[in-house]
Amino acid sequence: MAFKVLKPGMLTLLQDLGRHGYQHLGVTSGGPMDEVAFLWGNSLLDNDDNAAQLEITFGMLSLEATQPTSIALAGADLGATLNGDSIMPWQTYAVKAGDVLTFQQPKFGLRAYLAVKGGFLAEPVLGSVATVIREQLGGFTGKGDKLQKGDLLPYAPTQQHTPRHLPRLAIPNYDQTEIDVVTGYQYKSFSGLDRAHFFSSAYTLSQNCDRMGYRLDGRPIGKDQPGIISEGIAYGAIQIPSDGQPIILLKDRQTIGGYPKIGCVTSISGSLLAQKKPGDKIGFRYMSVDQAERERHLALARIHQWR
Repeated sequence: MAFKVLKPGMLTLLQDLGRHGYQHLGVTSGGPMDEVAFLWGNSLLDNDDNAAQLEITFGMLSLEATQPTSIALAGADLGATLNGDSIMPWQTYAVKAGDVLTFQQPKFGLRAYLAVKGGFLAEPVLGSVATVIREQLGGFTGKGDKLQKGDLLPYAPTQQHTPRHLPRLAIPNYDQTEIDVVTGYQYKSFSGLDRAHFFSSAYTLSQNCDRMGYRLDGRPIGKDQPGIISEGIAYGAIQIPSDGQPIILLKDRQTIGGYPKIGCVTSISGSLLAQKKPGDKIGFRYMSVDQAERERHLALARIHQWR
């Protein structure tokens, strides 16, 4: 009734859609870095949207099934194989007892999602199984542990399998380099020149990129900006610290901060950003709140309509 972990990979975490309603206590939301891929993974199997999946960062994971099930892969192409045969993301596959599922290094993107029929089984902590290592919350142990060799990952076995794949037009374009940004109330405190530089410059993802946030290297902006009184931080907030290099705060972000923020990455672009690796280049594109809301509603409607 489980996958046995033969190789744990670089960073493999159990995730659902996140732990909400506790930021006032300093508890971050967690959840899948690429929420769009996560939702598609559950849709391919007719799972509940919140059914727990594995988020596999950079690959190097190997699992052995102890019971039959149906799986779906979504997100990055990490060179996955089933019993040595190549399998592709955005499809479902039947798995039998004794089958070995392996993920290699990234061919395209950075994070893959492995869903099983009915979702992986774990006990929620504060209403969620989302793994946040820093806060020692969630995961299969409830203590925020990443996968280790020998772990057993429970699921409800099933012989039921429906072959499915995503239409090509529905598959996200991970080659896209433009990241959509909604400006916030602190945007006007930046000079016109800083605003122009921010939206016209290319930035490189630094080596300091993780689930908490992505630090960028490029043309500095707002170096003369004063600090602000610490306040709550939204997903995707773009902080500008004293060195002028933007920091995009993501799923495992801290809940408060005192750097000024020039804007906020949209949720759809946040999923795209989650598939970028250190060294990749991105640029920013202005989007209104109305446009961002329409984009998200359209993406969710497309998933639910496909169901």
